[in-house]
Amino acid sequence: MCLGIPGQVVDIVDAEQHLAKVDVNGIRRIISVRLLADEGLVVGDWVLVHVGFAMSKIDEVEAQLTLDQVQKMGADYVNEIDAFNSSQIA
Repeated sequence: MCLGIPGQVVDIVDAEQHLAKVDVNGIRRIISVRLLADEGLVVGDWVLVHVGFAMSKIDEVEAQLTLDQVQKMGADYVNEIDAFNSSQIA
């Protein structure tokens, strides 16, 4: 199962390379936001993240609802957080 986890943009690390730091459940990682290059992402925006890539921009309400549902999934949630935790773009 592939899940997307909501993360909040906390820093635009390299705008030219489309890299941003996001916070997912207290874990901060640099991810690619290249797929959202036309969205005009700014610090504070929420994105749906899958293994190091922002797949879509979402609002805060959708982010919270998604987090609530994903946490109810138990093991799948833990596995996705582990995958996010181990992913990095250098």
